Amino acid sequence: MDKAAKLSKRKSVSYAKWGYLFILPFFLVYFVFTLYPQLLTFYNSLFENYMDGLTHVGPNFVGLGNFVKLFSPDATGSITIIKYFGNTVVLWILGALPQFIFALILALFFTSTRLKIKGQGFFKAVIYMPNLIMAAAFAMLIFGLFGNTGPINKMLVAANMPTFDFLAEKISVRGLIALMNFLMWFGNTTILLMAGIQGIDECLFESARIDGASSTRVFFDVTLPLLKPILVYVAITSMIGGMQMYDVPQVLTNGYGMPDNTSSTMVMLLNKYLNPSRNYGMSGAISVILFAITGILSLIVLKATNKED
Repeated sequence: MDKAAKLSKRKSVSYAKWGYLFILPFFLVYFVFTLYPQLLTFYNSLFENYMDGLTHVGPNFVGLGNFVKLFSPDATGSITIIKYFGNTVVLWILGALPQFIFALILALFFTSTRLKIKGQGFFKAVIYMPNLIMAAAFAMLIFGLFGNTGPINKMLVAANMPTFDFLAEKISVRGLIALMNFLMWFGNTTILLMAGIQGIDECLFESARIDGASSTRVFFDVTLPLLKPILVYVAITSMIGGMQMYDVPQVLTNGYGMPDNTSSTMVMLLNKYLNPSRNYGMSGAISVILFAITGILSLIVLKATNKED
């Protein structure tokens, strides 16, 4: 190596190490506030640790005993956690499916170059506003509207029609929970889909139209395939939120999941073990199961959407 090359190498500065310094805060926060609690939750799930009145029982190592209890049939022969999981999936699908369809229609409507809708910023703000309302406040509003003495039943009485106990029937309670989840989240989904559509090169749409493709063919052959990454992201985040559903059914049914626990979710079951017995073992086991279910369903969504044509 000649003298000039040695001098050039000596003067060169490597900035690679600074990249690690910039990403270090993220990993510190992740390890302290996410990874450590997750590991601690799994650790607690292996122990019997709860309050029996004023007596603290445990912690006693029971291995997978808490998981065995959760999947053991009760006096009626049903497995509680499977029932709660079924409720959670049904409530999520009832709210998410119309949300995706309605949000996609709105996104296509607002991003259409043919319609050229004015005031899109205003409409974006309006459809996103329900997302800013606290879920508990939204649930209290629906509870007040559809309660036995609420304005909906008063309107039925004024119209000489029979009143209806919306909070006593399975179909109506689930419908109200799905309605609230739909109203709160369709605006957020619409904006994400709009951003995805606007990120597609307009030349592709123009080329398809020049070739004589109809609007339907353009949607299925151009828009939908290129929008798939956003759709996958929306589906997975919606599913994670659906599996963690708690505040809306908790407030609407006053924590009872009425009628007959048909609107109780997995997180509501977890909360029942935490209050008032502080059963960290059973609640930790439910958290681990919920984490595993969410991971498996996310992988299924990714595999189903990443198949080659």
